[in-house]
Amino acid sequence: MNKHNHTSGNDVATLAEDARALLAATADVAGEKVGEARKRLAAALESAGDIADRVRKKAVEGAKAADEAVREHPYQAIAIGVGVGLIIGYLFGSRRNGRRD
Repeated sequence: MNKHNHTSGNDVATLAEDARALLAATADVAGEKVGEARKRLAAALESAGDIADRVRKKAVEGAKAADEAVREHPYQAIAIGVGVGLIIGYLFGSRRNGRRD
């Protein structure tokens, strides 16, 4: 996991913890608006957890599919990787040299 994704994951976890703490802190506060806000926040937390689980499952499925494809067709995967690397190298090389083809 790269640094940006790890930081984003920590930020989301911190936000969820803060929201749960807010729910706990306002448990004894009376009032219709506070109760309604607590219900919406609880629903949003549950929905966010469900979405995070689905995203995690899709990422794992995608990684497994990519791994399987590379294992089934290793030479094609190497050729594609080399081709993409050459294209990127050419594009960055031409920019650095001042040419824009």
